[in-house]
Amino acid sequence: MSEPLGIFGGTFDPVHFGHLRLAEEALDRLGLGSVRWIPAGQPPHRGVPQVMARQRLEMVLRSTAENDRFSVDAGEVGAAVPSYTVDTLERLRVELGGDKSLVLLVGADAFGGLTTWHCWRDIFTLAHVAVSHRPGFPIEVASLAHELATEFSDRRLPDPGGLRAAPGGGIVTFAMTQLAISATHIRKLLATGHSARYLLPDSVLDYISLHQLYRDRL
Repeated sequence: MSEPLGIFGGTFDPVHFGHLRLAEEALDRLGLGSVRWIPAGQPPHRGVPQVMARQRLEMVLRSTAENDRFSVDAGEVGAAVPSYTVDTLERLRVELGGDKSLVLLVGADAFGGLTTWHCWRDIFTLAHVAVSHRPGFPIEVASLAHELATEFSDRRLPDPGGLRAAPGGGIVTFAMTQLAISATHIRKLLATGHSARYLLPDSVLDYISLHQLYRDRL
């Protein structure tokens, strides 16, 4: 079986070094061949993004351009319906076939709310799930909703090597470098005229400046 493909979806409003570091460490820790970034068009789990989907796509393209193990999928950007993860994975299965190992990358907080996602159990029939967490703070089964705790215990893989053995169905966890960076904080800095330099790539900041994004909006 070929190297697993990481799937990294999100609003990326805007993309920042926390996102980039998560994807990079997933490549390293999980033995992925590459990571495909998928900016959401209409994210169903949060409010309307502050900037247009195609602008968020452009920022992701700029931030990932120099890493040949990153690719960007624009398939959700022009969608007229919410970008549900299960639908995205179904689309990728049609494109890539049933044998390709797909690994959905999520943070610990997002994973904790997985039972609120549309058709959440179907995600495991389509892909593995890799959960990033802070160093020293592993995923605690007791903190999860009962249904999710059961899935976590039943599907937990002892090591990332198991991602190669099947196209999906497993759960792995990995600690990533803690970077206290959030898109919300960046938007607040930009809206109030403060510097967000060194929180996100200069290429993204240049694009934000050129198009006057996030100004005077909290």
